[in-house]
Amino acid sequence: MGSSNHLKRLAMPRSWPLPRKTTIWVTRPTPGAHSLELCMPINLVIRDVLGFARSTREVRHILHNGLAKIDGRVCKETRRGVGLMDVLSLGDNHYRCVLDHNGRLRYRPISADEAGWKVCRIEGKSTIKGGKTQLNLHDGRNIIVDDAAEYSTGSSLKLALPSQDIIEHIKFAEGVRCYLIGGAHVGGFANMTSFEVKRSSMANEVQFDDFGTVASNVFAVGDATLPNTEVVELARPSTQCLFHASPR
Repeated sequence: MGSSNHLKRLAMPRSWPLPRKTTIWVTRPTPGAHSLELCMPINLVIRDVLGFARSTREVRHILHNGLAKIDGRVCKETRRGVGLMDVLSLGDNHYRCVLDHNGRLRYRPISADEAGWKVCRIEGKSTIKGGKTQLNLHDGRNIIVDDAAEYSTGSSLKLALPSQDIIEHIKFAEGVRCYLIGGAHVGGFANMTSFEVKRSSMANEVQFDDFGTVASNVFAVGDATLPNTEVVELARPSTQCLFHASPR
């Protein structure tokens, strides 16, 4: 992907829904919670994907006036990544980042009620000072819990935003509704039938009714409602929706 500070359009991840041959360079997100393939910088999302701005200067105007929030918290950094399951709020408009059936990042409109929560996958557990257990989530969050045995890697938490209170614990078990974030069925939903743990270097596998895949491609969501993951073209809003720019 090149150096840590620069990124050419020809080398940008395939998950970014942007044309490759318009300009040479593209904004690279700052290192953070999400991997490069599963997030886009807020500058590109506002300007090139959602169309709320015509230039990076207008994006800075939006951010510096506190009109943009990620997971309920004001964002003023143009290179901050907006990744999988994140909630982006622009004024009264709310969007959730999901993957479509081609594995591309999409920012779908959601209601204000849906913007008050998000689902996070538990990537690991660790013991911290005082013998407490810390859950490490897919978006970089760390949640401290009392009962370590109740939570397992692969399960998900439905969190309130921005308080991060646990609303629901979605266990990674048979029958749970899952969202596919990789493989041939990316962007789809299926109910788990079995979970196979490999006692070797091979990846653990999850079986569904018609297919199977590795556990890293599976995101347990339960009854949580996610926006449409189909490939559709959304109407681009006016660039004057969030602020009144001087006429050109």
